[in-house]
Amino acid sequence: MDSVFEAVAENFELPEGAREFAAKLVAGIIEHRVELDALLSQHATNWRLSRMAAVDRNTLRIGAYELSHTDTPARIVLDEAIELARRFGADPSPAFVNGILDAVSFAVGRSETARAEKAPGEVAEHSG
Repeated sequence: MDSVFEAVAENFELPEGAREFAAKLVAGIIEHRVELDALLSQHATNWRLSRMAAVDRNTLRIGAYELSHTDTPARIVLDEAIELARRFGADPSPAFVNGILDAVSFAVGRSETARAEKAPGEVAEHSG
């Protein structure tokens, strides 16, 4: 995985911190893909991951990983995922990605609303 990542990363000018963060994201997504796909499937109403456009599916995996395994603020995760979907996806991609990742952020207790509504020690639930 490291050699493939480095071969791709050579095509981009990245500060060292960004390269390191991207490598950690890739490794984490690969390690937790089954878990991430299950989480996304719960919130992708009427959509199977296999039927999603590759850009949308992988943008969702990145966002779901960041929401569930990093301390990056949820608003930043959603904003960056929406921007990726806008830049590389189809016209409906930004709204699609936003809707699913918003539900995921609520489910993992990372949305502002989820934190405000749950009592200490309580797990946030969302039917989305």
